[in-house]
Amino acid sequence: MNRPAVTLGVSLKMYFGYQRTLQWCAAVAEQIKQHPQVRSGAIEVLVIPSFPMLAPALEIFHGIAKVGAQDVFWEDEGAYTGEVSPAVLKEMGCSLVEIGHAERRRYFAETSRSIADKTAAAWRNGLTPMLCLGEEHHGRVEEAVEVCLEQLEASLASAVDAGLQGDLILAYEPQWAIGASQPASLAYIGEVCAALGKRVAESGLAGTRVIYGGSAGPGLLTALGGKVDGLFLGRFAHDPLNFASIIEEAARQCADAVIAKEEGNVWQSA
Repeated sequence: MNRPAVTLGVSLKMYFGYQRTLQWCAAVAEQIKQHPQVRSGAIEVLVIPSFPMLAPALEIFHGIAKVGAQDVFWEDEGAYTGEVSPAVLKEMGCSLVEIGHAERRRYFAETSRSIADKTAAAWRNGLTPMLCLGEEHHGRVEEAVEVCLEQLEASLASAVDAGLQGDLILAYEPQWAIGASQPASLAYIGEVCAALGKRVAESGLAGTRVIYGGSAGPGLLTALGGKVDGLFLGRFAHDPLNFASIIEEAARQCADAVIAKEEGNVWQSA
């Protein structure tokens, strides 16, 4: 697959009701469907609503954006009341599944083993895992890197054992920054994401995107200056106009990257 220049994900968590979710999806789809850099794939848009809204969201965003689920079970079928099969999500048309979010770890006692099994199940069914990684407490950046690399290795363990691999998105979300007034510092984000990017490259997972979440908002993508592959947005993007502003910011970054590449080619040929 061609690697997008910028990946922008939005999780609606459990904030919206059914009708409000459909209204939000329709408004966002209308804003982005004619956007040239979204249509070309330079900007990858990922929408992750609640389970009951997946079917209509898939219809609304067909051919416009990718739609995924906020969780998934590790088995494809069986007597698992209340769980959702990765095979069913794939059959519906979902492209990705969010796995290992801090809230799933905190409120539902998700373990490294269950997260790893869900990651393997996603790849087994042709879904892209969006692995959420992040340290619980704010400390030294070296400590954050260590925690995130340990989480990454644990999350891939079942897939490695099964010989599975595929498309992957890493969402770095320091838990202390989720819902905070400010994101982590630019240098802090840059160092952690660089370490994650290096590790997946060494593992042969070409095309992996490393995006940042945790109080992400306007101006952050520009300020990071290419240190991340995109953003994982929360409540800021719950207003479609706010999300549109981030799309425009991503478009400017894409345009600047093209100009820089063209200038570099001119310089090399001179």
